[in-house]
Amino acid sequence: MNLALLLPEIALLATAIIVIFVDLFVRSKWLLSRLSLSGLVVSGAFAATMWGGEYTSLFNNMLAVDNFAVFFKLLFIGIVFLVILASADYVSKFDRFQGEYYALLLLAAVGMMLMAATADLISLYLSLELTSISLYALVGFLKDNRSSEAALKYLLLGALASAVLLYGMALVFGYTGRTQLGEIARVLQSMPPRLLFSSPALLVGLILLVSGFGFKIAAVPFQMWVPDVYEGAPTPVTAYLSVGSKAAGFAIILRVLLSAFGQPMLSINWGFIFAALAVISMTIGNLAAIPQTNIKRMLGYSSIAQAGYLMVGLAAVGFGVSRDVAGQSGVLFFLASYALTNLGAFIAIIAISNRFNSDTIADYAGLGRQSPLMALALTLCLISLIGMPPAAGFMAKFFLFSSAVRHGLIWLVVIAVVNSVISAYYYLRVVKVMWFGQPASEGKVFSSGGLRLALVLCCLGVLLLGIMPDVVMRIAHFAASMFQM
Repeated sequence: MNLALLLPEIALLATAIIVIFVDLFVRSKWLLSRLSLSGLVVSGAFAATMWGGEYTSLFNNMLAVDNFAVFFKLLFIGIVFLVILASADYVSKFDRFQGEYYALLLLAAVGMMLMAATADLISLYLSLELTSISLYALVGFLKDNRSSEAALKYLLLGALASAVLLYGMALVFGYTGRTQLGEIARVLQSMPPRLLFSSPALLVGLILLVSGFGFKIAAVPFQMWVPDVYEGAPTPVTAYLSVGSKAAGFAIILRVLLSAFGQPMLSINWGFIFAALAVISMTIGNLAAIPQTNIKRMLGYSSIAQAGYLMVGLAAVGFGVSRDVAGQSGVLFFLASYALTNLGAFIAIIAISNRFNSDTIADYAGLGRQSPLMALALTLCLISLIGMPPAAGFMAKFFLFSSAVRHGLIWLVVIAVVNSVISAYYYLRVVKVMWFGQPASEGKVFSSGGLRLALVLCCLGVLLLGIMPDVVMRIAHFAASMFQM
C-alpha cells in the first residue's frame, strides 16, 4: 500500500492535530490561522503532484486516486483556504475556541476529500460522517440560542438522512452482495434488464441513496434544514457549508451513480429522478427566497435553487452517460464557479455584518456610497448567481444547459431559464438597496487584510471564469473523462 497517495489528507489531519496542541500553549491566536493556512498549502502541493497520474486505489479498492478525486481535493483545499482567510474578523466571537474552530474546518475538509475519492459504500459512509460531525459542531459554535437551535436541527435531520442513506446501501448490498462500486456495476451488468427492473430491493435502494444524497446537496424535499441552519450558524461556517458540503455531495453522487449505476438502462431512470427534483428545487427555492428579509436566509433558499440548476446537469449525465462527458464536466465547472461566487458573497456579508451587527437586507441601504468597493464585490457575486455575463455564473449555466439541450432536455432548460429570471428579482433587490437606498448611519465597512484578500481572490476568480472559462473547463473535462464509457 502506497500511503504517499494519501499525503494531502494526512497533511491536513496532522495540521488539525498540531493546531489543537499549539492552541494550548500560545497566547497569540493569530498563529493558529497561519498554521492552518500553511497546512493547506502543503496539502495542496501534494494534491497537485497527483494530477494527471494513472488511476490507482488504496485499501483494497476502497479509495480511488484519480483526476476526479484530485480535482475535488484541490477545490476543497481552496474553499477552506478562503474561509480561514475570511474568518480573521469573525473568530473573536469565540476567542476561547479558535483552535477547535480551525481544527474542525480542516477535519471537515479531510472528510470531503475522502468522500470525493471513495470507491466503496463503507468508506463512503465513514467519510461522510467525518464531514457531517465536524459541520454539526461548527454550526453550533456561537453557543447562543439561534446557533444552538440550528446545530440541533442540523444534527437531528442529518442523522435521519444518514439512516436513510445507510438503509439504501444495505439494500444495494443485499441485492448485489458487494460494497465496492466497480463490483456492484459488474454484478448489475451481468443481469438481464428484466431482472433489474423487477427487483424492488434495488430500485428502493437506489431511491434511498438519492434521498440521502439529496439532504447533503439541499435538494427539495430534503431542504428543510437549510434556512434555519444558514441563519443561525456563524457566517464563515455558513459560507463553508453552502459550498463545501454541496460540492462534496455532488462529487459522491457522480462517483456512485456513474461507477455503480452507470448502465444506460439504469442511468435514464435516475436521470428522470434528478430532472424532477431539479424542477421542484429550482421553483421552490426561488419562490421562497423572494419574501426573505434576512440575507443569509435568502442565500439559503438561493442555494436550494442552485442545487436545482446543478441537478439539470445530473439529469443530462443520466441521459448521456454512454455518449460524452459534457454533463459531468459542466457540473464540475458549475461547482467551481459557484464556490467562488457564493464564498465571495458570504465574505462580503461577514464584513458588512460586522459593521452593522445585522443581516437584514434593509440595513444594507446606501452601502454603495459608504463602501463602494465592498458593494461592488457583493454586486458582482449576486450578478454571477443570477447567471448574467461577464460573471462565472453565466458560463457555468451555459455549459450545463447546453449539455441538457444536447440530450433532449429542452423542456428542463426552459424551466431553468425561467427560474433564473425569477431569481433576478431577489438578487437585484439587494443591489438596488445598496446603490439607491439611503444610509441609516455614516461610516465605512472596515475589514482585515485577510478578509480583503479572500474577497479579491473570489472576485477575480468570478471574472476570470466568466471571461476565460476554457482553462478550467478543460481541467473539468479531463477530471470527468474517467467516467466515459
